[in-house]
Amino acid sequence: MSIPSEGFPLAAAVSPRVQVVTETGSTNADLVDHLIDDPSAWPHLSVLLTDDQRAGRGRLDREWVAPPGMALAISTVLRVDALPVSARGWIPLMAGAAMTRAVSAQLVGTGHSARLKWPNDVLLDGRKLCGILAQVVPADAGAVVVGAGVNTDMPAEALPVPSATSLRTAGVEADADRLLADYLTSLDEQLQSLIASGGDAAAAGVRAEVETLCDTIGTSVVVSLPDGTTLSGTGARIDGEGRLVVHGDSGGETVVGAGDIVHVR
Repeated sequence: MSIPSEGFPLAAAVSPRVQVVTETGSTNADLVDHLIDDPSAWPHLSVLLTDDQRAGRGRLDREWVAPPGMALAISTVLRVDALPVSARGWIPLMAGAAMTRAVSAQLVGTGHSARLKWPNDVLLDGRKLCGILAQVVPADAGAVVVGAGVNTDMPAEALPVPSATSLRTAGVEADADRLLADYLTSLDEQLQSLIASGGDAAAAGVRAEVETLCDTIGTSVVVSLPDGTTLSGTGARIDGEGRLVVHGDSGGETVVGAGDIVHVR
């Protein structure tokens, strides 16, 4: 099972509140509702999680569902009042980088590797292990809920698509407490650095951190756009607002934001 019987002592040393629920429709939706109802009960870095999420959603409202006990759905409160709005596009990228680091720590000595795929996926050996979704809380622009869905114990036959994977499929037994503690620690470190820099991701080291971990940089990409067209080229770099700069196959550069695309492959 994904939920350890001893709870989450390591994560609890980082987070002021780690709330585990047996099952739910969506941890992100629940946590947004909790923040609307009683924001003081959910301080910065509070977590709501389950290993039985029945109606999870990803970017563009895509469905994210896993059989009970085979994946962790983790939603985290970030208080970002001190972060300029212009810099908040870095939040899902920072979360992806933090989860990539946390997963990498689980893979030490296994021969497997974790990488970040722009804008919101964590890959294990090139296949999707985790997706990230950040949501602003209605009526509280200073609160953001970041959701992460990690395929921990899913066997190969339960994977939803051939491009997905899990820690179990890679032969890795997940330490859920350590994974969560490492993720929260890295995420908060990056966020505090970004706040301290006034939202300057380059000065904060956040941009370099993301680019170092990002498998999209330096590789061929095909970006599917909402109008049905595609953009083919090479992921050149990430700009100051967290957008992907694509060097087109026919020359020139195009900047695409996460909200402007349907899919990157």
